[in-house]
Amino acid sequence: MNFHNARFLAAYGTSAQLPPSNGPEVSFAGRSNVGKSSLLNKLMYRKGLAKVSSTPGKTATINFYDVDGADLVDLPGYGYAKVSKSEKGRWSELIDGYFNQERAFALVVSLIDIRHEPSALDRGMVGFLKEAELPFAIALTKADKLSKQQAAKQRAVIVKALDLPKGTPVVVTSAEKGGGIEELRALISRAVGE
Repeated sequence: MNFHNARFLAAYGTSAQLPPSNGPEVSFAGRSNVGKSSLLNKLMYRKGLAKVSSTPGKTATINFYDVDGADLVDLPGYGYAKVSKSEKGRWSELIDGYFNQERAFALVVSLIDIRHEPSALDRGMVGFLKEAELPFAIALTKADKLSKQQAAKQRAVIVKALDLPKGTPVVVTSAEKGGGIEELRALISRAVGE
């Protein structure tokens, strides 16, 4: 799978607008300030393909990117406090609506900030993925903010807190320095059958 062949397809504001899957989908879910857009840009070798904002919670749509015939799906960040109740409700409908459709889920990448214990929302997302029996992996973001030793320690703490099924891939990443990006690309390529 050639991640250089990446392009923006479309953004959707409601789950009713979502087109049917036309190939394997790799979805990215995580808190608003987890660094999802930065990670996607790093994966796709592009600086500004996924919009990065200094204000968390800016991704208010589901954004689809075509990468070599597979779709990378950027879901709105969850858990951002400074958004109206109605906007939070719309995001929730979008995410729930997406997962409640018959789609070609190849992999869901759940992003968690390595510097913190998983939040209740992070645990809720991972619990949902386990219950729904969707193929998923954990990407621990912002590892460049910790020493290698701290990152290894935090990884163990997070894995334990999430009570992950045996064999669940956990990749320590840094969009800043590129750590773990190749491992994540390989994981995605395997998931879509490349």
